[in-house]
Amino acid sequence: MKKQEYAIVDIETTGGNARGSRITEIAIAIHDGTKVIDRWETLVNPQQEIPLAIFVLTGIDNDMVRNAPIFDDISEKVLEMLTDRIFVAHNVNFDYSFVRHQLEKSGFKWSARKLCTVRAARKIKPGLGSYSLGNLCNSLEISLENRHRAGGDADATAILFSKLLEWDSEGVMDKMIQKTAQDQRLPPNLPPQDFEQLPEKIGVYYFYNQLNKVVYVGKAVNLKKRVASHFSGHNVNAQRQNFLKDIYGISFEVCATELMALLLECDEIKKLWPAYNRALKRFESKFGLFQYEARNGYKYLAIGKLTKFQTCIQEFNSQYNGITVLQNLAQEFKIDYRFCQYGMSIVGEFFPKKDLTNLPDVTHHNEKIENAIEFLLSNRASFVIIDKGKSIEENSCIWVENGHFYGMGYFPSDIGFAELSEIKDYLTPCRSNQYIMHLIYAYAEKYPGKVKRL
Repeated sequence: MKKQEYAIVDIETTGGNARGSRITEIAIAIHDGTKVIDRWETLVNPQQEIPLAIFVLTGIDNDMVRNAPIFDDISEKVLEMLTDRIFVAHNVNFDYSFVRHQLEKSGFKWSARKLCTVRAARKIKPGLGSYSLGNLCNSLEISLENRHRAGGDADATAILFSKLLEWDSEGVMDKMIQKTAQDQRLPPNLPPQDFEQLPEKIGVYYFYNQLNKVVYVGKAVNLKKRVASHFSGHNVNAQRQNFLKDIYGISFEVCATELMALLLECDEIKKLWPAYNRALKRFESKFGLFQYEARNGYKYLAIGKLTKFQTCIQEFNSQYNGITVLQNLAQEFKIDYRFCQYGMSIVGEFFPKKDLTNLPDVTHHNEKIENAIEFLLSNRASFVIIDKGKSIEENSCIWVENGHFYGMGYFPSDIGFAELSEIKDYLTPCRSNQYIMHLIYAYAEKYPGKVKRL
């Protein structure tokens, strides 16, 4: 039986992601599990400009690669050296994504089992200050020449690999290279225990960067399965590559129902505004109906843009929707149009210039404004959704007050309440918006038996 061999790879590139960048240099060392038995390296013409920052890091400039072979010319050699071998690299997913992508562009479908020497070093030599290649070489007294060049880094990784094999008394690396090893699919900076602790339950998960700041919030019906899906597949675009490199930790919160997970996800995104959440940010309401009183004592109703943490009578996704509501209120309660502000961009188009003579009686006018607001608020529903809890010892509650999401939480199932209002002490207040209310109303309509009116 042929002994298992390893292809230890290092590349230099024009940038950080395989889709938009290219390889400028590649080195491959073939290791038989004891020693290096073959080695090859070459510069590669990337057929695109090498940025100045990359030149400063690697020393490779456009002149050096001008007469080098393009990747198509070396693709067969690369494939030959990688075939039937374990692909080994320091931060393996980076090198693997580039090599696989460029082989695909050259017409070759290739995949391999992977071994990451960053992860292997963390397991076999825990407790070191840093696991970057340079710092590991310093800590473990490994010679590292031509840093940030493919040949130098590949040679150092080969020595590191040999040492890790020697120190691996518990068979850690054998387990890591199993095709089904989840560990190999995790982002390089994520401690495996953060993933392993995830339960297969409904909830919300949080990804943290190196500064322990939340960079992504997600909702899941199965936390472990959903988080794993972020790390699977072969997506080489820049956004995903940067996203994976930025994940240093995971936490989670289990929820009783999928609706509560959806509401928590939305509320957390509004509060934390994570860098990699984009979809739910689009559901932020843009306009609101406001009331204000001028120095002359007259009250006004106005449609205007919402700013963060600003409160209003009612929120709208569009200025048009807000104007429609205000126009209907003004017509219903016979409010003088001069005290309705529809936004600076439209006043001149739809309404004549305001004449401030012959103003109505201020007391009578203000009563109309107050009646209009009271009418708007009184037509909003107030109800609670009582549902299952996270265990049989508790129930969950979602509280809606005057058409706004007030909050949600859990209360002991064995406590009898004289009034529903007593449950409110157990709830955590949350921000409301139209997207959240759409979710709640849809659920209430689907499960009317869980709804109790206030």
